[in-house]
Amino acid sequence: MTESLVSPVLEVLACQIAIPHVVTAEGRDTHLRNAVEKVRRRLSIQRSDLVALPELSSIDYSPQSFERIDGLAEPLDGPSFQAWHEVAREFDTHVAYSFPRRAEAGVYISLAVIGPSGTLMGHYDKIHLVNFDGGAEKKYFVAGDHLFVFQVKGFRIAPIICYDIRIPELTRRLVVEYGVDMILHSSAYERDRSFHSWHQLAYSRAIENQVYFLSLNRAGEFFGKSIFCWPWMDEERVPKVFSEHDEVLEEISIERMEITLARERFPYLNDRRESYDLPVIEAPGV
Repeated sequence: MTESLVSPVLEVLACQIAIPHVVTAEGRDTHLRNAVEKVRRRLSIQRSDLVALPELSSIDYSPQSFERIDGLAEPLDGPSFQAWHEVAREFDTHVAYSFPRRAEAGVYISLAVIGPSGTLMGHYDKIHLVNFDGGAEKKYFVAGDHLFVFQVKGFRIAPIICYDIRIPELTRRLVVEYGVDMILHSSAYERDRSFHSWHQLAYSRAIENQVYFLSLNRAGEFFGKSIFCWPWMDEERVPKVFSEHDEVLEEISIERMEITLARERFPYLNDRRESYDLPVIEAPGV
């Protein structure tokens, strides 16, 4: 029996949660308490190795909140950390949550990970900020400058955030250079013109890199439809799509065998050339 067949299974609790209209620190803290209680109730029934939350899971994604971001932003050890580190300790799990992080250079859209001991494992700051079709993240936030990889039960996981999915070089580097097994894509996909291409991108990032890809949206009338993709998908192995609008906490199991079998059967990652800096022959114009 190969090592891949006896590797552990990673249980992930993917939380497509509803986030209320939050424009004050008091409203943020009330929402955090409510979200923590929902997750705590679920974990008391069925434990998970990793709890995952969507982009800016402490506030709503809206111009109204962004206009008040100075009062809603928090340091790494702020209210979001204080809320989730107790859950991590109580249930011996990891928690990946997102929040507006205040730092000397400005405010970042961040995702932090807390380990079972209740300590911060690290954080990622969104490196691609939306500045089109009504999005104005660059007006309120600063772009990140580093990548982040963490391990749970031997699985290597890397977070990316929302718009990052549209830059394929990012995911490819995480997989090829850093050996990532799952991309945790926390998002806030509103039902605008970019919404309908999002699932195709998640599908592509999973298949082209042969990794698990969890693309986690928030719940609500204008959000929903998170998607979980496998390292290989076809007419029988289809992605898991969450509720159209409703709040759901979905349990997802990840097995290393899935990655191993996909790469053994379709070894196209091995067939990449070292460089594609090749001469180009251009046909003459008409």
